[in-house]
Amino acid sequence: MTTAPNPIYVALDTPDVKAAMALAEAVRPHAGGLKVGLEFVSANGPEGITAIAGLGLPVFLDVKLHDIPTTVAGAVRALAGLGASIINIHASGGTAMMKAAKEAAGTKAKIIAVTILTSLDDDDMVAVGFAKAAAAQAVRLARLAQAAGLDGVVCSAQDLKAVREACGADFLTVVPGSRPAGSAPGDQKRFMTPEAARAAGADILILGRPVTHAADPREACREVAASLGLA
Repeated sequence: MTTAPNPIYVALDTPDVKAAMALAEAVRPHAGGLKVGLEFVSANGPEGITAIAGLGLPVFLDVKLHDIPTTVAGAVRALAGLGASIINIHASGGTAMMKAAKEAAGTKAKIIAVTILTSLDDDDMVAVGFAKAAAAQAVRLARLAQAAGLDGVVCSAQDLKAVREACGADFLTVVPGSRPAGSAPGDQKRFMTPEAARAAGADILILGRPVTHAADPREACREVAASLGLA
């Protein structure tokens, strides 16, 4: 497991750049990084990404690219110069697509691959035509991403142990949807508390609504940091 000084990345899932900036400033004392996703990027484009990156915290650009290799490479090339530290793509796009994305990024950003979305469980896997259970498919895709030269993967906390065993300690693991004890699950079906996910081997923990929708996001982030022995 890579030892990060603070694994907490707060998800700025809003189309309002001013609200995102204010939220980022609020959690800055207790967060290790920020995540911006499709909602924010669709509303604010490159200028919004650059603005968030300008705050000085590492930025994970959660765009989940999935297309033919040439198209994904072009998108990564356009995004990699905007200041984000990490950009993600879908592992299910295949080896050629992943290699193209990694080459396009160069040294400007790490490229990681989404394995199985945390909103999907085994029943969903069957419904969309996967023969394997979610955990087994996550490991298969993580191995494929590593073989393609990517820096790591996004995976469920419940898949972490198996991914770690398959890919080793130096392969970056980003875990979305962590929920502190007592939090509503929302649309997450496979999740753990931040403490459990960190203990299972997560390098980066994505914290969304339990922090961003809290009455006091700064305090909510501080409580998570404290639970991890960081505050």
